Amino acid sequence: MKRFLTILAAGCTLAVSAFSGGEVGKASGLTFTEHIAPIVFNNCTSCHRPGEAGPFALMSYADVKKRGMLIAAVTQSRYMPPWHATPGYGDFIDVHRLTDEQIGRIKQWVDAGMPEGDPAKLPAIPKFTEGWQLGKPDMVLTMTEPFEVPASGPDIYRNFTIPMNIPENKWVKAVEYRPSARKAVHHSLFFLDTTGESRTHDGEGGQPGYNGGLDGTRFAKSGRLGGWAVGANPHILPAGLALPLYKGADFVLQIHFHLSGKAEKEQSTIGLYLADKAPERMIAGVQVPAVFGVGMGLDIPAGEKVYTIKDSFTLPIDVEGLAIGGHAHYLAKDMQAVATLPDGSKQWLLWIKDWDFSWQDQYQYKKPMPLPKGTRIDVAITYDNSADNPHNPSHPPKRVKWGEQSFDEMGSVTLQVVPARQAEYATLMSALQQKRMEAIQNAYKPRTAGAVEPKREE
Repeated sequence: MKRFLTILAAGCTLAVSAFSGGEVGKASGLTFTEHIAPIVFNNCTSCHRPGEAGPFALMSYADVKKRGMLIAAVTQSRYMPPWHATPGYGDFIDVHRLTDEQIGRIKQWVDAGMPEGDPAKLPAIPKFTEGWQLGKPDMVLTMTEPFEVPASGPDIYRNFTIPMNIPENKWVKAVEYRPSARKAVHHSLFFLDTTGESRTHDGEGGQPGYNGGLDGTRFAKSGRLGGWAVGANPHILPAGLALPLYKGADFVLQIHFHLSGKAEKEQSTIGLYLADKAPERMIAGVQVPAVFGVGMGLDIPAGEKVYTIKDSFTLPIDVEGLAIGGHAHYLAKDMQAVATLPDGSKQWLLWIKDWDFSWQDQYQYKKPMPLPKGTRIDVAITYDNSADNPHNPSHPPKRVKWGEQSFDEMGSVTLQVVPARQAEYATLMSALQQKRMEAIQNAYKPRTAGAVEPKREE
């Protein structure tokens, strides 16, 4: 959130310089009540209202006029609303991205002095779902005790064990996560532990939970239930799909805390939405590069403007792509994922041209994407460690290598898929595990990393 406010302040400065000088534009009768309120209420107010992630409310003419120049600046730069998937490179649901026409209207309205218009023509604010966004959960899990987050210091990765005490196997079709210290929680991952091992570490260091970076990977055989990051919205899995919730398993919540400058207390709540029956097919995550870039020799020299890592995975079976998302830190700029089918044709999966660490989302396709056996998934992630990168946290730039702290770097794209035939699921999982082990082994091989100009597929 500290970084978010810094960017907003910069945007405000930009807005003043952009709109205070020169000839004031004519708005051709644009008013808040008729032209601007529908844009703001339908695209901004869902987050910019009491109790949500936005740092201020945008629910009235007074709210919007007070920050009109700022709104014009951050919409022109497309920092807001936070939607980073490039149009035309994947067909997704829930696109929260303004059109060029809407952005132009906001600018014209601000240039003209932000007239209110006839109050009688003000549209009603949409009725937003309060509390649980997906409705009442079938199960609600809460951390047994709050965790005290310090005001400053290095990032913290903490695992929290939450007993579920379920007497039989169940299936989960959605997970909704609600952190209490929104300013300090950057992202969370959800694991299952059927071994009881996580319980033995609980309370280490005199606080709830125990420290661990990628410690949750030890529970891979027990299962994963996805995760949450700033800007993400909960979704019910499509087409009757669900993830297993095993009898006797504990829920392991791994939280990445990015300290906000203020002491916080975090006591997360998780809502589980259960399916009525077992799904006919199982979901798998195709992560490229495997293990967030481990084994890719990620080592970015200070001042390097274009540094690219690339990796691929060839599908051993026919699958359908459901959703896709990426992960990286501050220096990432460009993230591409392309599928090359056996006939040589290419299908874009995702292109993010201006990665932003603050807004990491999962993009769900409007309909399942058939990807036949032999399709190669190619991923290229480009980093900018120069002083020209406004997101670079180091001034002057410093050498950055792979690591778990926010000021380190990672990089991967994960495509959620289901097998066309469930009988082949084990074949896919075996290939993914082999890829993962190769990445871990490569991480211990000496190598010289270098920058490579990325090849763009237009």
